[in-house]
Amino acid sequence: MESERITVEDDLKKAFHIRKEVFVREQGVSFEDEFDDFDTLNGLCEHILVYYNQQPAGTGRLRVVDGSGKLERICILEPYRKFGLGKGIIKALEEIAEEKGVSRVKLHGQTQAEGFYKKLGYQTSSSIFMEDGIPHILMTKELSIK
Repeated sequence: MESERITVEDDLKKAFHIRKEVFVREQGVSFEDEFDDFDTLNGLCEHILVYYNQQPAGTGRLRVVDGSGKLERICILEPYRKFGLGKGIIKALEEIAEEKGVSRVKLHGQTQAEGFYKKLGYQTSSSIFMEDGIPHILMTKELSIK
């Protein structure tokens, strides 16, 4: 597994393809809800791609919101799940947050992934809420800035 920051439009298109497959096709999120004004290379957020055997397999992005890093749009194509790529995506996004001097990160995790995030040091910080028709919870983590 390897991850890289997205710096060119072709790689951003690969990330969009992954998100479209997972969120829109697989989970039924509307296209309009999945893609937003932060889906550019204009510096409003950092996008990453994760590869497995040189194939783009997962993606995620980080925005700084009110002094906290917000991990968003984290997903992995179905054939590549169970290879530990999710942990790699989270680690890469946390490293970017640390580079930006952010000491706290948060995410809206689907409830079915709560255990996964807890294993990575996240704490449940809200009751269940609906987002795009899917039950979610707010999860937070304090980072140790080096």
